[in-house]
Amino acid sequence: MIKGSWFAALGLALPFMSALPAHAGPTLDAVKQRGELKCGVNTGSAGFAAPDKNGVWRGMDVDFCRVIAAAVLGDASKVQFVPVSPETRFPTLQAGEIDVLIRQTSTTLSRDSSLGLLFEPPIFYDGQGVLVSAASGITSAKELDGASICVQPGSTTELNVQDYFQKNGMEFKPVVIESLDQVTNTFFAGRCDALTSDRSDLASARSIAVNRDDYVLLPEVLSKEPLAPVVRQGDDQWFLIVKWAIYATFVGEEKQLGRETIDAAATSSTDPEVARFLGKDPGVFAGLGLKPDWAYQIIKQVGNYGEIYNANVGPSTALGLERGLNRMWTEGGLLYAPPFR
Repeated sequence: MIKGSWFAALGLALPFMSALPAHAGPTLDAVKQRGELKCGVNTGSAGFAAPDKNGVWRGMDVDFCRVIAAAVLGDASKVQFVPVSPETRFPTLQAGEIDVLIRQTSTTLSRDSSLGLLFEPPIFYDGQGVLVSAASGITSAKELDGASICVQPGSTTELNVQDYFQKNGMEFKPVVIESLDQVTNTFFAGRCDALTSDRSDLASARSIAVNRDDYVLLPEVLSKEPLAPVVRQGDDQWFLIVKWAIYATFVGEEKQLGRETIDAAATSSTDPEVARFLGKDPGVFAGLGLKPDWAYQIIKQVGNYGEIYNANVGPSTALGLERGLNRMWTEGGLLYAPPFR
């Protein structure tokens, strides 16, 4: 293949190509017929899922909803965001009221094996932390014996903090409040000594404090929290679509294919995997039931993983989170996609 010629050919052919299978899965069918993806998200978590002042949903989880819409519908804007709480998220998905759940949800053995749901690849490797006021002078979670701790119910957070205090021979007084906004505001009002949640949640809460320097994230990481999208069991095609849409963002970063560079890279790259990624060999992913340009639309409309991360929670945002474990495997992180082959 002469360099550049395959993408030119693809660009001409894409509008006329249809790789949709004769028998799509029920979720893919429903999304296509509706013309919109129903995506379950947090009720409000800055950096992950929250409406801005104009009512437009912003955040990393929100962008992964858009990733799926771009892959399936060719239009990242075709998403209905459905806010769900920790206690309503799984029943809402089980009842078919949403197509996918992307709400800072940790994969665990019991969830994966007993809810009739399937967890996709993690899109954020997190860990539970503890936030205290700087004025308290507390520098370690092991100084919290007897403290009152604000926590949301119905999550691994509540169980993890119990395990941590039991393991370290300490006691605490739980202040359990369902709403993330309310539990955060209760902490900011000084009605509990500490707030515990995923470290990303705490960074999000700290970012909206009147003075973020009044609060300190303690160094201890209480748990492993691989946060991943979730789908219903029984629709293998939909499970694969969501999985490979996530992987496409990983490959995009690994191959340096970004929103502003993908077109130029497509005309100059001699990498066969880039060619397949952009749809030169639709047979590679025919089983997904998507159009040949599905991965291209993800990168062009939403971005690769690094772009999504940096725009929403990265070092230059209010959350200021370093990549850490959320780096590509080529850079010592945990993000790894199987080959596009």
